[in-house]
Amino acid sequence: MIRNLLFDLGGVLLDLDFNSPLKEFQELNRNEPFHDLRDFIHHPLFTGFETGSFQPGEFRDRLRKLLKNPDIQDETLDHAWCSMLAKVPVHKVRLLQKLAGRFSLFLYSNTNEIHIERFRRDFGQEHGVEWETLFNATFYSHEINDRKPNIPGYRKVLTLSGINAGETLFIDDLEVNIKAAAEAGLNVAHYIPGEDLEKLILQYVGMGLREI
Repeated sequence: MIRNLLFDLGGVLLDLDFNSPLKEFQELNRNEPFHDLRDFIHHPLFTGFETGSFQPGEFRDRLRKLLKNPDIQDETLDHAWCSMLAKVPVHKVRLLQKLAGRFSLFLYSNTNEIHIERFRRDFGQEHGVEWETLFNATFYSHEINDRKPNIPGYRKVLTLSGINAGETLFIDDLEVNIKAAAEAGLNVAHYIPGEDLEKLILQYVGMGLREI
């Protein structure tokens, strides 16, 4: 029986825009042009920042070197870096509030200090609710020093939350994360951005649409 729902953030609850930061960084870049931000952010700098290896100041300094542009102001870098963060639609906020009456809700996100601080601020201003109050607990990669799809990261989340993998449904938009979570013993659901999240969850928890 599913008692717990473990959500990914970006791509599942939070809409992402990869074109905006690509454009922003291209304008700041004095290096060879890059064509896909998802390839650009596979650089060890970004995965290191996601797992807490760098503080924001060091990240910004290393990013300036990566772009070969030492004159970029902190605010300009942060604006470019955070421009991929779009919004959490109102209907998903309401869905979380509704699900909380039936399940324990958790979040596991690959993120970083700059992104999550900006996200919390923007979410609170838009929805009038503190983000973390929607969940029993939230786990961010830079705080637990591990990230998806590393299997030890899932196990760390399970241990810290005190939940049972077999009673937990993990929802993510990336197949590689889904496969790793399944190896860690979690029940998994692959969410395709744009589809009906509520219907997807209900398919896996075996309940009728009117039962939540």
